[in-house]
Amino acid sequence: MMGDKSGKAAQHHRKPLKVLHLTFNMGIGGTEQVIRQLVQGMASEGVESEILCIDGQIGPIGEALEKSGIPVHKLARKQGFDRSLITAIRKRVKEGQFDVVHCHQYTPWIYGWLAAFGTQAEVVFTEHGRFYPDRYRYKAMLVNPLMALLTPAVVAISNATKDALVTYEFIPRKKIQVVYNGISPLKRDDVEVQKVREGLGIPQDAFVVGTVSRLDPVKNQSMMLRAFKEFYEKCPDSYLLMVGDGPDKDKLIALANELGIQERAVFTGFINNPVHYLSAMDVFLLSSHTEGTSMTLLEAMSLGMPSVATRVGGNPEIVDHGVTGILTEPDQSSAFSTAMNELYQDPVLRECQGKAALKRFSEKFSAEAMVCLYRKIYGE
Repeated sequence: MMGDKSGKAAQHHRKPLKVLHLTFNMGIGGTEQVIRQLVQGMASEGVESEILCIDGQIGPIGEALEKSGIPVHKLARKQGFDRSLITAIRKRVKEGQFDVVHCHQYTPWIYGWLAAFGTQAEVVFTEHGRFYPDRYRYKAMLVNPLMALLTPAVVAISNATKDALVTYEFIPRKKIQVVYNGISPLKRDDVEVQKVREGLGIPQDAFVVGTVSRLDPVKNQSMMLRAFKEFYEKCPDSYLLMVGDGPDKDKLIALANELGIQERAVFTGFINNPVHYLSAMDVFLLSSHTEGTSMTLLEAMSLGMPSVATRVGGNPEIVDHGVTGILTEPDQSSAFSTAMNELYQDPVLRECQGKAALKRFSEKFSAEAMVCLYRKIYGE
């Protein structure tokens, strides 16, 4: 009998870990990229992953994962508090016999926590970033500490995000661990970079600063344009490359015209795989009012590129000021412009900061490092 029991125990031990990622959708964004890295990175370790989107759509990253064989489900959340969504999630958790429900962002945590309650699944909650401006949620003052207490792992993607969870969500500090976002490094292709510059009408010897980002008020690209005008007046061989789309696009194009830099500010619109556009830049810019862990900032670092970024959110934890890039105070266009000029005027500094950025990325922000830490969390 003992042998039979130990055999069953061994079989149970060999059972693959099953994880359900619960999120709003799998569109284009940092949270979605993290989920993709976790799903793909853990497949080789025998972790079986599925994704459940709760806002009624799967999105492009989800569709790509589906094609690669990852099950991606969707449910349509109703307005207000949707009790039927809890029932539907619980049904999926039980049918899939999941060991872990990994909830990405606060609302999926609420629904995932309630759905997993009383099942065999343990809950992991990751907060990926905060709204700007952040606000106190006093209604959550009683609920959140209890939910956190009964959630085996609460994760923030930066110390700044952790501080926000403590301050605005009343989650006990000792309950929160920090796991930085990680990505697979990008590879530069000089031939493709040359094609991108030619296609956009940017001379090969021009100095290009730019960003890959959603064109959104929280990213404060209007400050970036004002800073670039000031910089361009000193550095007439420079171009600003704006890769992305969003609600601010028309407003930003109008502002470029108003500032008289419409010939030098290049708006590409949405690019599905912007690696060659990012590689076409000499310096990466990030002008946000707030950030968690910017994935495009990490991508720029993986290409050995220095950056100029605002000193907000998780940016100071990523950019080592004066070593891998330059940090400026938020919404200060002159300081932002001066930082660009400093890197323009000193090619040696630019090269040193680029090399240091790549080294820092490899040590701290690789996909392998992130996957390893989450795998440990799941195991615990």
